[in-house]
Amino acid sequence: MPIDAVSFTDVTTEGLESSPVAEALAGLRANESRYFSTKYKHTFTVAPAAESPEALAWVEEILASERDIVPTSPALEVSINDVDGIFWVHVFYESGLAINVLWTRADDGKRAVGFKLSQGMDVPPELSAFKFARQKSKLAGEIRGSFFKIKGDHPLPS
Repeated sequence: MPIDAVSFTDVTTEGLESSPVAEALAGLRANESRYFSTKYKHTFTVAPAAESPEALAWVEEILASERDIVPTSPALEVSINDVDGIFWVHVFYESGLAINVLWTRADDGKRAVGFKLSQGMDVPPELSAFKFARQKSKLAGEIRGSFFKIKGDHPLPS
């Protein structure tokens, strides 16, 4: 499985070329990489979505069961990170949408789904009920983000 470290100093669209907002999505992916490097001293890596079917299915099952959300765009890449007792899965979609699931391993920990929209993309119909806050990023331009807390139990993928 090719797993590539994501650079936040040399931003590339590799793996995201089919996205109509590939440059902005690459910037958003690099922004995530910088966050993990700065906060956790952790290298953020991605693999093609087809090579991480369990993690992708886990994210999409949480979306469907918690909020009846079914992404309408193909998943391009998946990133799996396990740092400081937190299991994270990021999925980057062709539309420019990035979804991450944060799952703190402690029983009383935080569990949430975050959505980030690349600059230049419209809010997808399946997320129209959410309000999005705006954030400026040197790497990604303007990122619009939202989230919801996970209430149910969803066993971690193997």
